[in-house]
Amino acid sequence: GDWVNISDDGTVYVNDIALDEPYLKEKSLGDCNIDLPYQVPESKIFVMGDNRSVSLDSRNTAIGCISEEQVVGKVTLGLWPLTKIGKID
Repeated sequence: GDWVNISDDGTVYVNDIALDEPYLKEKSLGDCNIDLPYQVPESKIFVMGDNRSVSLDSRNTAIGCISEEQVVGKVTLGLWPLTKIGKID
């Protein structure tokens, strides 16, 4: 039921709060053909790749939101950059 909005410069907002995404090298609206702001359907997950200018993800109706059953793993350890190796909360 959350609302996702993405500005022209690629800043992502969830429920009107800008996400802090220090892992991105470059923000981008990317291949987005959904109407924004977009309400995520109940029991679905809105996913976005970290290479936003070329990622095909929930911003495009060819992929859309995914169900929880489609999630096959969770990142728990970061290996890159080497200076930040460690557990991810």
